[in-house]
This record gives sequence, structure tokens and C-alpha cells, in this order.
Amino acid sequence: MTTSPRTLARTAGILYLVTHVTSVLAVPAYAGGWIRAGVTLEFALAIACAGTGVLLRRLLYAHGEARALSFAVLRAVEAAVILAGTLPMLAAAWTRGSDHASSAVANDLHAAAFLVGQGLVIGVNTVILGTLLWGSGILPRTLAALGVAGGGLVFASDLAQLWGVIPPNGIVAGVAAAPIFAFELWLAVLLLIGRPWAAHG
Repeated sequence: MTTSPRTLARTAGILYLVTHVTSVLAVPAYAGGWIRAGVTLEFALAIACAGTGVLLRRLLYAHGEARALSFAVLRAVEAAVILAGTLPMLAAAWTRGSDHASSAVANDLHAAAFLVGQGLVIGVNTVILGTLLWGSGILPRTLAALGVAGGGLVFASDLAQLWGVIPPNGIVAGVAAAPIFAFELWLAVLLLIGRPWAAHG
């Protein structure tokens, strides 16, 4: 049984929304000490992240095989780094905060995973996706341009954080992340509507 492009698009849109909801909710979960809840949310985030890579590869493969595959692979790498970041947090939960030094290290490792996975890697894969969308003509080129610009901005911001040019998770980093956040939300809505693929089922 072959799944229609419209169904694939809608499923990808749902998964994109899942990535946003889980990533946002994980922040207060960890901050509030609900580490197991944070890990659970990030597990769902990683699965949804990988899922969007697989589905968009299916939808966009004909418009650029190498870029579609590269996006899917990098999305899987992003998911793997997210999962890796949950491991020290889970270990900290098992110690129940009895070792403050270990908890601090766990938080630092989680922050490092965020910087690499949801920063550097997502910056590159969003630029790739943006160029793919631009060439395909399936979705608005304004969206594609926002993806390229947003991905490049996030990559530059996280590279600057990596080298200590700007503080991690500061105001500058937050502003730099806004365009890519808007890009993914806009993309999710268009995928949910499924209009470009409506003629195909």
C-alpha cells in the first residue's frame, strides 16, 4: 500500500509541530526539576525530528536527490545528538541530585548537546532544506529564503557561542533563533494544509 504525498505532507506537518511543543515544554520541565519528564519530552522530540527527515526526503527526493538525502541524514544526526544529551540528565535523575558536582556536569553536557544538535546541525540542515524548497517551487520561495537565512543565522550564532564570542543562550542567541523558529512553524502549517500535494491524493 502506497501512502499518498498529501498524507506524507500532513504527517510531516504534525511531526514538525510535535518538535516545537516538546522542545519548548522540555525547558520548564528541566528547570523545575522534573528531569524524567524532560527526558521523555526530548525522546519524543528526537523521534519526531527523525520522522520529518524521512518524510521530507520522500516528498522532495525528485527535486534534488543529494540534498534530500543529506537533509534526512542530518536530521537523524540531530535526533541522535538530542538523545545523547538526555543521557547525563537521566543519570543525574537517578542520583537524585545527591552529587551537586555531577548534576552540574550533566547540565553542561546537556547544554553542549543542545548547542551542537539543535544549533550547529540544525543550522546546516535548514539551509539545505531551504535551497531544496527554493529549487522545487512547491512551496513559496519566501519560505525557502527564510529557511536559508534562518539556518545560516543560527549556525553563525552557535558558532559564536562555541568560540565564546557571545554568551550561550543569551539575548543575541535568542534573536538569532527566531527566524528558524518562524520557518519551521510556517512550514508545518503549509504541510498540514497539504495543498501543493492535493492533486496527488
